[in-house]
Amino acid sequence: MVIKPMDTAYVSNSASNAAMAFIRKNLFGIVILAPAALYLIGFLLIILYKVLELSFTFDGPDGTLFPTAIHFIELSKRSEFREAFTRTLWFTLIGTPLELFVGMVAAFLISKEFKGRGLIRSLFVLPLAIPTIVTAITLYIVFDFPGGHVNDLLMGHHAFFPFQIISYPVDWRGSEFFALIVSIFGKVWRDMPISMLIILAGLQAIPEDQYEAAKTLGAGAFQTFLKITLPLLTPAMSTVLVLRSIEVWKEFIFPFILAGSYPLLATLIERAYHEWRNPNEACAISLVLLGLIIFSTVFIFKTLKWLRHRLVRI
Repeated sequence: MVIKPMDTAYVSNSASNAAMAFIRKNLFGIVILAPAALYLIGFLLIILYKVLELSFTFDGPDGTLFPTAIHFIELSKRSEFREAFTRTLWFTLIGTPLELFVGMVAAFLISKEFKGRGLIRSLFVLPLAIPTIVTAITLYIVFDFPGGHVNDLLMGHHAFFPFQIISYPVDWRGSEFFALIVSIFGKVWRDMPISMLIILAGLQAIPEDQYEAAKTLGAGAFQTFLKITLPLLTPAMSTVLVLRSIEVWKEFIFPFILAGSYPLLATLIERAYHEWRNPNEACAISLVLLGLIIFSTVFIFKTLKWLRHRLVRI
């Protein structure tokens, strides 16, 4: 069938009118979503493209090589990268479950009605109101060497705690172990309210008749927790683990300020760019970190799905 010019113009006008009608009908939603769309396109996709390009491009004396894995090979030879990779694994493996555990404990504490519940909840949420950089600098001062508040306290210099636990001040930030522990402590304290609120929402979404039925059947507190609370709470737990693991993987401020001598992958990116003057390796580290985040996200979802089915069958 041959389409006449008049038919083509008619189809074009109809499509244009339909598009304009759609825009007028959804103008408010388009205006609201436009900044997010521009952010995704203008920042994430373009930056991801540049990161991929720099990671797999090598400018050598014989010309430009693309694609090439030479930057990843060179990184694997660097002791700084291997050590940062190991520290990041430990930082995430300790920090993420700890955030979930502390958040669950706090959520269970305020899930029941009691006098002063609102005040306790406000105190638990308070860390979110403090900027991350302020929290990190405060911990820097508290764990300073030799005259930090923690050292003064443990050496018995405070009247309200006159017990001498240590004889000499501890260089908390000068030790790799203590520097990472302090960084994890700061991260967990700062972000615990997010985990708490998500778990609390999950607890409040569990139907009360489930607990009443379990009580009628003679189930104890542990059985009720294992058979009802935990399986029905796994969606909230998976949300916490995924969101918090992503944040812990790419945490920069606490390790940078409190453990600057012992970089993680996120802080090593900054070092590769500014100290090594090697943006290609900095981008390669970013891709390694992105790969770890994707792998851990899939692993968490699969593991919790298996755990939920396992708990239901018990």
